Amino acid sequence: MTPQPKPKTVTLDLTATEYHRVLGGPPESVTMRSGYVVLLPSNSIGKHSTDTYEEIVVVLDGEGEMLLDDGSVLPLKPHVVAYCPPKTEHDVRNNSVRPLRYLYIVAKALDVP
Repeated sequence: MTPQPKPKTVTLDLTATEYHRVLGGPPESVTMRSGYVVLLPSNSIGKHSTDTYEEIVVVLDGEGEMLLDDGSVLPLKPHVVAYCPPKTEHDVRNNSVRPLRYLYIVAKALDVP
């Protein structure tokens, strides 16, 4: 029997200079995984695919862009939430002079072929 996730809080370190895991998936959650990312100026995460997950990026500070496999670009700035559907290759890039700080959340998508 799989243990049930428990309610919890996680305090983000807004002075952090690197990645910090927030939720690591089961047994902390049912399907969600999340992390706090600090991306320094001119850096990118690198191309990757959501595969059978969907993802949101919640921008807390700084500016950047999400580059999608179809060539489109989603601007990222504070208080913006960007959505990336399943099976989408994408990258997040900091194109500003300040660190880009964001929270990403991925969850297993239902009925993805």
